[in-house]
Amino acid sequence: MKLSRYLPILEWGREYRRETLVSDLMAAVIVTIMLIPQSLAYAMLAGLPPETGLYASMAPLVLYAIFGTGRTLAVGPVAVISLMTAVAAGRVADEGSMGYATAALTLAALSGVILMAMGVFRMGFVANFLSHPVISGFITAAGLLIAAGQMRHVLGTQAGGHTGVEIAASLVTTIGEANLWTLAVAIPALVFLAWARKGAADLLWRLGLPRFYASLIGRAAPLLAVAASIAAVKLFDLSARGVATVGDIPAGLPPFTIPAFDPALISALIGPALLLSAVGFVESVSVAQTLAAKRRQRIDPDQELIGLGAANIGASVSGGFPVTGGFARSVVNFDAGAATPAAGAFTAIGIGLASLFLTPWLSDLPVAVLAATIIVAVLSLADFPIIKRTWAYSKSDGAAMTGTILATLLVGVEAGILTGVALSIGLHLYKTSRPHTAVVGLVPGTEHFRNVDRHAVTLAPKLITLRVDESLYFPNARYLEDRVLELAATQPEARHFVLMCPAVNAIDASALESLEVINQRLKEAGLSFHLSEVKGPVMDRLKRSGFLNHLTGKVFLSQYEAFMELGG
Repeated sequence: MKLSRYLPILEWGREYRRETLVSDLMAAVIVTIMLIPQSLAYAMLAGLPPETGLYASMAPLVLYAIFGTGRTLAVGPVAVISLMTAVAAGRVADEGSMGYATAALTLAALSGVILMAMGVFRMGFVANFLSHPVISGFITAAGLLIAAGQMRHVLGTQAGGHTGVEIAASLVTTIGEANLWTLAVAIPALVFLAWARKGAADLLWRLGLPRFYASLIGRAAPLLAVAASIAAVKLFDLSARGVATVGDIPAGLPPFTIPAFDPALISALIGPALLLSAVGFVESVSVAQTLAAKRRQRIDPDQELIGLGAANIGASVSGGFPVTGGFARSVVNFDAGAATPAAGAFTAIGIGLASLFLTPWLSDLPVAVLAATIIVAVLSLADFPIIKRTWAYSKSDGAAMTGTILATLLVGVEAGILTGVALSIGLHLYKTSRPHTAVVGLVPGTEHFRNVDRHAVTLAPKLITLRVDESLYFPNARYLEDRVLELAATQPEARHFVLMCPAVNAIDASALESLEVINQRLKEAGLSFHLSEVKGPVMDRLKRSGFLNHLTGKVFLSQYEAFMELGG
């Protein structure tokens, strides 16, 4: 049992049957067809040779199949992680150099070690600091940034830049250099891929193909675009007309590579590796949990950290770059009927065969078509309506999301995610430093107590009851002091003050000291201080503190009991 905790393959492997094998093989074929153009495209996005995308889609998939718990999660290169890799590696070496490739390998290794260490020490909770609004805002902004950055390939110009402003300015100044032949290849590919993502499946279904197969064929549209563009390059000799192609791709399986152990390089990459690990884990585990829930399966977040860590270490020793679980390919894997992680291992075999036998056919693949593949993929991840919904529901979450988007577009991806985390934590501390409190009274004919500003309630002249709707800790301790003493000062006829605590899950040392101050100040003002509806764990800690020995009032099991005894 302990061994299967760290090797989930031992658990699902015992139940493996022939029917499961057939399902996994079918899913692997479909995902392989989808993954070939994606792998090439995301390698280009990471600033690496196209074959590294294929390399990053082999060993990581096998290792995740051994260590991961997501039955249908498909691991490999993804857009946001590829962009973060390009940014991090570009800071320590020039794109295309040996040092750049080494930096990508080292980044994968560092990310793998970080993820595995977090898994071993059960630190999956750390990813909770990346709230959903921050992740949504980051992915939306990163999608826009990636799409804008790929426009230079669509236009066939030398535009560049790392931020949204730099990219936009560069595109404007170089648009006059656009290659019309490149546009003639890229625009049809963009239109076809955008249509195929939503319209191809419906068309095939209307033509009589079962919806399941129509959907799967529609998702394989990038491969059709790749094949058609290669044929166009050969037929019209577009390379001679200035259309950039990927060039020769070495045939063969991944080489054995060793990440750098240079302290200076590790020091430069450790920060980006931490951010990349957090973003990759949150994205991956969200997809894995969503798909697992549809089959009533369970995901172990801590073991997922180990599985993703092993996948990244595998990428670092097999010529790849950082990977994580991808949304689009995981959904395809799920829809295609994958039953176990073995489908990922079979996909790795398919990619291996493609690396051995198909790469000579890919040399004439236009870079513009790979850019179109990336643009359509990343824009589908951008969620613009959620910005409005988030602002309408929560101003603080809306501010965190907007800050993340603006920082990502204007400063860069790392600044974007750090801004989102800082805003989320800062706004949370601000909100909890001013907890919601309410003076409450008895709802007539019941034993319930409600806010006097919202309900018609009965009050007792000699009794003040304040309900606090937050745990008490150092940021809000002084606020509670001020609130209690303010209420006491405005009702000179009161003789008892009850702090109603149904929502208080914890009281830290600072808040305990504030309660002692409140107790003493109320005593000096001629009021007894009482507590009601205190939770068991909180009560246990209060008993250990000695606070109850000096409490001028009592601790009531219910607010109704306090009202009946003190309200007369």
